[in-house]
Amino acid sequence: MDTVTHKNVHNRFRLNGYHLTKEDLCRIAYSFVKEGEDFEQTVGDFLLDWFDDKPYIDMNTSGTTGTPKSIRIEKSAMVKSALATGDFFGLQPGDRVLHCLPANYVAGKMMFVRSFILGLDMDFVPPSSHPLDHNDEKYDFSAMVPLQAKNSIDKLSNIKKVIIGGVKVHKSLEDELVKLPIDIYETYGMTETITHIAAKKVGVEVFTTLPNVTVSVNEDQCLEIVAKNIGNEKIVTNDIVKLVSDTQFVWLGRHDNVINSGGVKIMPELVENKLSALIPRRYFVIGVPDDILGEKVALYVEGSPLDINHSLFDVLDKYEKPKEIVFIPKFKETATGKIMREESKELVAVK
Repeated sequence: MDTVTHKNVHNRFRLNGYHLTKEDLCRIAYSFVKEGEDFEQTVGDFLLDWFDDKPYIDMNTSGTTGTPKSIRIEKSAMVKSALATGDFFGLQPGDRVLHCLPANYVAGKMMFVRSFILGLDMDFVPPSSHPLDHNDEKYDFSAMVPLQAKNSIDKLSNIKKVIIGGVKVHKSLEDELVKLPIDIYETYGMTETITHIAAKKVGVEVFTTLPNVTVSVNEDQCLEIVAKNIGNEKIVTNDIVKLVSDTQFVWLGRHDNVINSGGVKIMPELVENKLSALIPRRYFVIGVPDDILGEKVALYVEGSPLDINHSLFDVLDKYEKPKEIVFIPKFKETATGKIMREESKELVAVK
């Protein structure tokens, strides 16, 4: 496998039922760019970039490790990432996979790369929040974001193995997923690490890294990653974790979300997890200024005001209980569906 390069297209690769060579894919790419729908134009641009003579691809980060920016990813590293994913999840040539992610983000690009390199039989469908609507096919593997998985619960068992990433899997969704008779994994990763570098089965607390990836923490208990497929440079994240070993960790929350209330540090994500089955809307917990405490815990709920019985907060520790509840008609979110906490909070602040 050492001879595999980005120019290789496995002879078992199929796209929507058709065996396609590199030349076929380039012809399709030109057609997509000229005449395709928006999501197809994105695929066409990626295919042309992938098969050109440059050894790299430029991608935009999501901001996981800091301010969003454009970074340069080596194609050889993307190939190694695809091989690592194949090893970790046991993907074999000819496996049927469903690609339902937008190709303008790293996760969508990597589904194509895995299929080229590993020889997968891939159905590519327009990205949507209901990817299994009108689709009763059986698949070996797919990657989704949590919203897609939630909207596909009734049909998700048609896929033997599903990986879910992009946004943290909410506990209420996890409780539904663990009941299904298939293998479902939550993944951890970012553009800088060429999509996921670790995964865990839903219902399990500890993430385990993929091959050739080791982890550590800095003085702020933030995760540091060395992915040898990419390089020996340490990638420092804003994610606070509990380190189990140099290949295992428990994700706790974001360092930049921590609330310091009267000297007590509160992790919003842990509070949200405790409330996950109790509030029937999207919501988030955030710190807001307080004259006495410095910051106080506030609960922001999407939609019109509703009565929230404060007994719901009995599941929380004393300092975790919200001192304020705010309703916002519609949260601001990223293109990948992540709630933008500060920007959503400002929607009320500017009124």
